[in-house]
Amino acid sequence: MSIYDYKFKDISGKERSLEEFKGKVLLIVNIASKCGFTPQLEGLQKIYDEYKNQGLEIIGFPCNQFDNQTPENNNDLNKFCQLNYGVNFNLSEKIDVRGENADPIFTYLVNECPFKGFDKDNAIDKLLYSITQENYPEYLIGNSIKWNFTKFLIDKEGKVINRYESRIEPIDIAKDIKGLL
Repeated sequence: MSIYDYKFKDISGKERSLEEFKGKVLLIVNIASKCGFTPQLEGLQKIYDEYKNQGLEIIGFPCNQFDNQTPENNNDLNKFCQLNYGVNFNLSEKIDVRGENADPIFTYLVNECPFKGFDKDNAIDKLLYSITQENYPEYLIGNSIKWNFTKFLIDKEGKVINRYESRIEPIDIAKDIKGLL
């Protein structure tokens, strides 16, 4: 299987194939509207604006599995992203990114690029680990998505290059994106 074998429904409900992104650098992110990491939407949009003409595509996959931080319906979520962050990169319908109902795209991604662990020397990671351990200890098991704004970078041939956890700001992966363009 390849990333290009998967399909998703965009925010308007239209089925799309990841094959249409073949030959482009792709950044896949699980997003949320009411998360402490939500301002990363602005950074994602800036990177998209800077590199889209060079072959970057971003797909945001909204997910409500983490503390009910994406309660809106698809239409309201799309408006929220556009009005508050100027988002014009691709968005999918709301999906699950972990567990038995996880979208197959995310099952594929976590198998291709496993979780590397929390950096306990980093204050944000330490806090996220603590919150997860206290409220969702099952999330700590395995390679699954741990929280909102986990990012996967995919090269032009469809190979999953890297996984960036929630605390990694979009600007901090711009050099990796540029290197693949």
